[in-house]
Amino acid sequence: MKRTAVPKIPDNIMGDIWPDASPGPDGANYGTTSFMPEGRFPVRSFQSFQLVYTVGEFGLDDTGAIMVVTRWTNDGGAVQFDDPSAINYVTAHASNGVPLEMYAERYPHQRPWYNGIRITVKRGYLSPDDTITIVLGDRSKGSPGLRLQTFCESAYEFRLLADVCATGVFLPVSSHTIEIGPGSASKWVVTAPTLRRTGEPFSLGVRGEDEWGNATDQIPAGLTVMADREVKGLPKAVTFTSGARGASIDGLCIEHEGECRFSLLNPLGEVLAVSNPMIVRDNGYASYWGDLHGQSGETVGINPMREYLEFARDVAFLDVTSHQANDFQVTNDFWQQINELTAAFNKDERFVVFPGYEWSANTPLGGDHNVFFSTEGQQIHRSSHALLQDRSDIATDANTLPELFSALRGQDCVVFAHVGGRPADISKAEDPRLRTAVEVHSDWGTFEWILTDAFRLGYRVGVVCNSDGHKGAPGACYPGASEFGAYSGLTCFLADNLSREDIFKSMRQRRHYGTTGCRMHLEVTALLGEGGGVFPIDPRIEPVDPVPSATALMGDIVRLDGDQMDLSIHVEAHAPIERVDILNGAETVQTLRPYAPDPTGRLRVIWQGAEYRGRGRTTHWRGSIKFDQARIRDMKKINAWNLDRVFEIKDDNTIVFDAVTTGNFGGCDIWLNGNEGRVSIESELVSGDFGLAEIRGEETVLDAGGLDRKLRLFRLPNVMEQCSLVETVSIQLAPGRDNPLWVRVVTEDGFVAWSSPIYVTK
Repeated sequence: MKRTAVPKIPDNIMGDIWPDASPGPDGANYGTTSFMPEGRFPVRSFQSFQLVYTVGEFGLDDTGAIMVVTRWTNDGGAVQFDDPSAINYVTAHASNGVPLEMYAERYPHQRPWYNGIRITVKRGYLSPDDTITIVLGDRSKGSPGLRLQTFCESAYEFRLLADVCATGVFLPVSSHTIEIGPGSASKWVVTAPTLRRTGEPFSLGVRGEDEWGNATDQIPAGLTVMADREVKGLPKAVTFTSGARGASIDGLCIEHEGECRFSLLNPLGEVLAVSNPMIVRDNGYASYWGDLHGQSGETVGINPMREYLEFARDVAFLDVTSHQANDFQVTNDFWQQINELTAAFNKDERFVVFPGYEWSANTPLGGDHNVFFSTEGQQIHRSSHALLQDRSDIATDANTLPELFSALRGQDCVVFAHVGGRPADISKAEDPRLRTAVEVHSDWGTFEWILTDAFRLGYRVGVVCNSDGHKGAPGACYPGASEFGAYSGLTCFLADNLSREDIFKSMRQRRHYGTTGCRMHLEVTALLGEGGGVFPIDPRIEPVDPVPSATALMGDIVRLDGDQMDLSIHVEAHAPIERVDILNGAETVQTLRPYAPDPTGRLRVIWQGAEYRGRGRTTHWRGSIKFDQARIRDMKKINAWNLDRVFEIKDDNTIVFDAVTTGNFGGCDIWLNGNEGRVSIESELVSGDFGLAEIRGEETVLDAGGLDRKLRLFRLPNVMEQCSLVETVSIQLAPGRDNPLWVRVVTEDGFVAWSSPIYVTK
């Protein structure tokens, strides 16, 4: 067993009473600790760790306490002290026999240290050099041990704090870390560009993911890749460097127009994965994928920012990213480090990185907004200095949304509205020169309501989707078993080239669309005809005349004299298309389904919605689906991310489910033997009973209150194959207001894409 001296805890890892933990603020030694075992351990495995606290020179007084804390992101489950045979059993014993009292504390310390075990001395005290031995995952009486979290972390930290004088103030004593690594690959991902020009060089990305979605470095030999059309420079073998969790195949080129998909094969020639579709054209814009919103261990996430950027580039194969730390945790030193790292990683035509931060005001003052600068060296205007000791620059703060817009006016920056723990209230202020988009999806869920709020307020904004990932995996962040309810989103930017200048231009023109993590090709084009025109900038910013044009792209603001307009839609998806909804503002005006109705096809059951707009939005769906005559032949889950939750066929006529939604949707497809009898759905929120023959292509809906909370039942064909849709529809325009025309695409496997609106004025 190795005994460690009290370490220095870096200044930029926040949540401490004083920045240097060795020694205490009064020069005293409050103790030392030892920890075993050290090393690397698999995600979601059961382990047992021993942490020994040796009392320092002040002793540990009667009713004094120590506390072991871990980061908020930890989703290993709640520790417990009562059942020695169950998981996460924790014990603590004092060397002098003094009784100890233990209990778990959900918010024991400043963020991010939001998981804690408090161990209090009862009826006695401990003298210098006495010890308290803590066993995390005590297996002595049958417990399998401490269950680790679902995601990888290079330095998972156990931090010990002490209140030796029984004052209620806990001071840091020590920190011990382990590495949590991935499991073996259970899924493979092949990432291709979505839209490129003929003859343009591109790269292909390959990674394996374990059952919880972690990119893995456990790569078997003999993987090969093939394309369904000629690709110059494509090698047969896929080569991973030792320890890498992703492989990039560079220097590829397609010389003729068309569509291409790539397949990954194992040594037996079996297909492990097929890429997203890649469209190749002779000219026009290209598309670049980004996840511009996430945090690292310097604030409330995990792993250093450098690892965050490396993952985005080398594992998630993003084209564009940014780092978005909560501003009230960003020290001046860390702000400088953010700028240094974005400058170092940014490389035009390879990987574009923007410096920025998350302005994190409380909702009544405007709520979360993401700020992106086009260049380094800009002033950060924080919402507050809530967790910062150095307040020398507090005069630069912008405490409200109007103050933020005022402070940023004239700077080369872009702002997105975000719905995270605290939702944005976009009604508090507007500046179309700065706030160009709203984030409708992230790990926190789906929030179409913020887009329809913008329509109601008369704003003209685009749609973005990001992760707001806290788990070190921008571009591929899974919710795991925590309070996050959705897989991370992606934004596709339509631009001439991959550069800061061109991506910023795309942002300002709202020429981008968002998805819940898939990389589909989506085009929405307005056919304006004679007399139509596109405004070069929003005329609310500066009075300008429209430029005559026969067409307009997503994000454009156009003038049209007629009462209707044709909208051209082109979708190339990774999976069959379930539906394409066409909307004018908040109203769905038409739905396209690229398949024939099948009244006896599979039954799709969907649950969706949230409790409300704030932090406690998670809706729990627990219940059953029962058939009185028909028998279940097969069932496939949709967006069931948490593997710990029971969601299974119980018997040949019953499915039981335990799921969560946070504004997004989940559910299942059910293939039946027979179409006779009835189906009953029971849940804690809403229940219903229906004749199977009554459920057809149109939805049967059960309203469950809350925020768009409902159950939906409808039929789909037993087999769906149509991954492509090209359609032109005519839209009737409403008089006297903007007509924001946009589309929502839903695929068979539960992914969603949203186009930025085309704003039609008359």
